[in-house]
Amino acid sequence: MNKYRTHNCSELNEKNIGIKIKLSGWIHRKRDHGNLLFIDVRDHFGITQCVIENKDKNFKVLEKLKPESVILVEGKVIKRSKETENKDLKTGLIEIKIENIKVLSEANELPLPVFGEQDYPEETRLKYRFIDLRRNEMHKNIELRSKILSFLRTKMTENNFLEFQTPILTASSPEGARDFLVPSRVHPGKFYALPQAPQQFKQMIMISGFDRYFQVAPCFRDEDGRADRSPGEHYQLDMEMSFVEQEDVLKTVEPIFFDLFKEFGKSKKINQIPFPRIKYKDALNKYGTDKPDLRNPIELVDATEIFKSKEVELKIFKEIISKGGIVKAIPVSNTNTKPRSFFDGLNNWAISEGTSGLAYITFEKVGSKIVGKGPIAKFFSDQALIKLIKLCKINEKDSVFFVCNNEKEAINFAGIVRQKIAEDLKIININSFEFCWITDYPMYEYDEKEKKIDFSHNPFSMPQIEMKDFEKTDPLNILAYQYDLVCNGYELSSGAIRNHIPDYLFKVFSKVGYTEKMVKQNFSGMIKALSYGAPPHGGMAPGIDRIVMLLANQKNIREVTLFPLNQNAEDLLMEAPSEANEKQLKELHIKTVKKN
Repeated sequence: MNKYRTHNCSELNEKNIGIKIKLSGWIHRKRDHGNLLFIDVRDHFGITQCVIENKDKNFKVLEKLKPESVILVEGKVIKRSKETENKDLKTGLIEIKIENIKVLSEANELPLPVFGEQDYPEETRLKYRFIDLRRNEMHKNIELRSKILSFLRTKMTENNFLEFQTPILTASSPEGARDFLVPSRVHPGKFYALPQAPQQFKQMIMISGFDRYFQVAPCFRDEDGRADRSPGEHYQLDMEMSFVEQEDVLKTVEPIFFDLFKEFGKSKKINQIPFPRIKYKDALNKYGTDKPDLRNPIELVDATEIFKSKEVELKIFKEIISKGGIVKAIPVSNTNTKPRSFFDGLNNWAISEGTSGLAYITFEKVGSKIVGKGPIAKFFSDQALIKLIKLCKINEKDSVFFVCNNEKEAINFAGIVRQKIAEDLKIININSFEFCWITDYPMYEYDEKEKKIDFSHNPFSMPQIEMKDFEKTDPLNILAYQYDLVCNGYELSSGAIRNHIPDYLFKVFSKVGYTEKMVKQNFSGMIKALSYGAPPHGGMAPGIDRIVMLLANQKNIREVTLFPLNQNAEDLLMEAPSEANEKQLKELHIKTVKKN
């Protein structure tokens, strides 16, 4: 018999009444009723109530113990009185009459309580993460993460993927973020890099003749943290497939995600497969973003031509349009019951976002005619209002908001306005998961800051034009076989069909200023591998942390991560990063320079 327990703290019920048992766990909470002391004992599985009388020799010992001390309880299972039953607990119909206890470990005064789900400063929670993880919500989140990973591994194996592990110590390569560098002791002055992603290795696995690969891959990027992104490291379900086109990858992944979210989505509705395919350009025009929340029914409309016409006399918009700007209209249904404060609040919010405000027109029926009201309605002729109503497909109960700026800024802010209004009106269906694919990404974009062409996505992607047509095509008009999987406004994964032809890769990189020599230097292993017979291949890499965040209904990725870094990329628990001692630095041939 295990000396610590005969049962866990979730197993016992009425069938066990009368038997003697052993339980071990943490003191979750105590309730002193004078002559009786009630102790809730908690382990990973659940909670069991124990009771001891004040005349018992162990009463004073238990009375003095602080919460979260670890104890072993021996006793008899008895039925609770009717008035003390707790039907929210699996063990809520019974309790343990304590006959003997053993203190396994005493706890100090807690820096944060385990009982309850109170909000505590993140700094405290991360510093004492081992205590934070004892809280029910956090414990369930991490348990959910484990179950999701197990589910995904099973699904990948069922779909004929083989699981491999790629190197952690590798070469530095420009993949969009800063590398974490590791100095070499045996090669003075040289450094390994932690992989931003297993991109090159997984392509080489395909070149090695394996047909389908996956791994739950750790990825390291020296970038700033945010709510949906961990600084330092994250995990992704990395996968690659040989002899596939874009649609093959999408069709393989869709049922896996549908089944995953059906299994763990708490009965939320999931849109059926195939998921909608939305071209990148269309996503920007309709939603103002390439990661649209399709639970939001609002769609953007381009109203530039109406504002350009002589039937609208809004000078400030016309001036912006004359300089190449555009007007994005945001039609919103059923706003007729909203007070003026709703519209003023949105205008004030827009100003707080760094804009000059948020123009709008509300509509109502006067007699047989639909008329426009609001700050800018007076600048519209009747004909212009009729055209606007038709363009935006609205009626007398609706409103239209407007954003005017250069194309990039107008689209971006209109997308933010779209989501803000939907959240304020509570028209987003929070009980659903809406997936879509964003496809046809541009291969290149113009970097205004650097004044040069750069990659817009993955540089290893295959362009959507033949190599013979590449040189004579405007780079900014070249699309790539790149795709993102989006759900509820979050990008869950990026992927692409890879460029497996070395000569074509040289051409692709030349557009951003790389010579053939530079490409060979930066991607020597990849170029070498591609030169010995490479199959057409493609894949993607869904982010594990973001998936769990969605399924756990959390807004912050650190709520589903065991031991995350804080926003400043610090491990408050282990106090990392830390300074290295002189001996360590000397072995690594490194000197540190202190800032003045």
